[in-house]
Amino acid sequence: MRLTELLKDIKTVAVAGNADTDIKGVNIDSRRIGEGHLFVALKGTQTDGHQFIDKAVELGAKAVLCEDMPDTKADGVCYVQVENTEDVVGKVATTFYGDPSTKLKLVGVTGTNGKTTIATLLYKMFTKLGHKCGLLSTVCNYIVDEAVPASHTTPDAIELNQLLDRMVKAGCEYAFMECSSHAIAQKRIGGLNFAGGIFTNLTRDHLDYHKTFDNYRDAKKAFFDSLPKQAFAITNADDKNGMVMVQNCKANVKTYSTRSMADFKARIVECHFEGMYLEINGREVGVQFIGKFNVSNLLAVYGAAVSLGAEPEEVLVVMSTLHSVSGRLEPIRSKEGYTAIVDYAHTPDALENVLNAIHEVLDGKGTVITVCGAGGNRDKGKRPLMAQEAVRQSDRVIITSDNPRFEEPQDIINDMLAGLNAQQMKKVVAIADRREAIRTACMMAQKGDVVLIAGKGHEDYQEIKGVKHHFDDREVVREAMGLDNSPKI
Repeated sequence: MRLTELLKDIKTVAVAGNADTDIKGVNIDSRRIGEGHLFVALKGTQTDGHQFIDKAVELGAKAVLCEDMPDTKADGVCYVQVENTEDVVGKVATTFYGDPSTKLKLVGVTGTNGKTTIATLLYKMFTKLGHKCGLLSTVCNYIVDEAVPASHTTPDAIELNQLLDRMVKAGCEYAFMECSSHAIAQKRIGGLNFAGGIFTNLTRDHLDYHKTFDNYRDAKKAFFDSLPKQAFAITNADDKNGMVMVQNCKANVKTYSTRSMADFKARIVECHFEGMYLEINGREVGVQFIGKFNVSNLLAVYGAAVSLGAEPEEVLVVMSTLHSVSGRLEPIRSKEGYTAIVDYAHTPDALENVLNAIHEVLDGKGTVITVCGAGGNRDKGKRPLMAQEAVRQSDRVIITSDNPRFEEPQDIINDMLAGLNAQQMKKVVAIADRREAIRTACMMAQKGDVVLIAGKGHEDYQEIKGVKHHFDDREVVREAMGLDNSPKI
């Protein structure tokens, strides 16, 4: 594609060199540059891409898109200056890959919790309804049935369009994706055409990046502000920010709720660890999920499926066959009669939701032992809140490590313990070694008890000092229980 074609809808500040050059690839990572590529220099939170312009040119870049024009320019290279590269990279990517999001129905899911579950269940549902689908999620990306490992909740704009283009070429009719607040704020989804958007909920998270809750909320809201008129927007009426999200939304707004009048409404008829019986819009269905928060997730799935044109009865039939996402309220039963629940809960609200779900089923008939920690180099303000929530709803709590990254595990544990008073501390023990913490919790459990292992869910690593070491909570639990350690299918 000619560079002039890539720049046709972009306002430029200055152009140095011949813009009538053929571009064979687009990248924001200088290490991936090949002969004839366009390098887009982004000013990121960790590094400034402008520092790598010369390196990109050495590797074969024939054009550079930048905010600051370099003093020294290489011969035969076109330098294009714009006001903000972050604002235009999405448009460049969509143009280069032929605007793939317009060739399928793309649905985005945003909010603090529930994104992975909702996006994955929609992918599974529409696959079972006979359609070819794509999925972009925290756990894994899928192009029909081909798994593509995920490194971020939402890929960068170029990788995202590349994946969507592969989905189109594979015949996908639908694509479902998580839209993180980082991705929205950093314009990674800029230029995409969404058929619909879903809001789950909003609680404290990522304030290390967004600095304030208002900034975090506004990043999520920007997604709905940008939805086109022909799209749908489904919002959680039970969340206090649910209607805030769609205040300026041009799309067709629908609501879902477990407590009040809404377009999509549900109530729990019966609940067990094996699942629930629900009533959704007047129809009963048995599902293999537990917890009120999962009722909300399933309502969002139901609402989106119906909004995409699926028949309500068909949706409920398929819903009854769906299983929970890996590492989300995933039960492992011991030979001794207690149950371990592995869950990704890594915010105070998510921890509250999971513990509520456990208590709904236990109904006071068992002890709850919670193992949890907090990630290093992330929002420190939520650490004491996590500990407080764990203590509030558990009989015993073990505070441990959870991806300490470049912090000392004991420092993170101390931050969590600082939120507890002397009375609360009587329930708590701190064990920095996560493997030992899980083993200890399993040793403490008796028949009828529940051990919640929160924070990592599907992750199969511990990140320590920049190195990812293999570590899977589910494997450690099975080992502690003396069970076959083959992974769950």
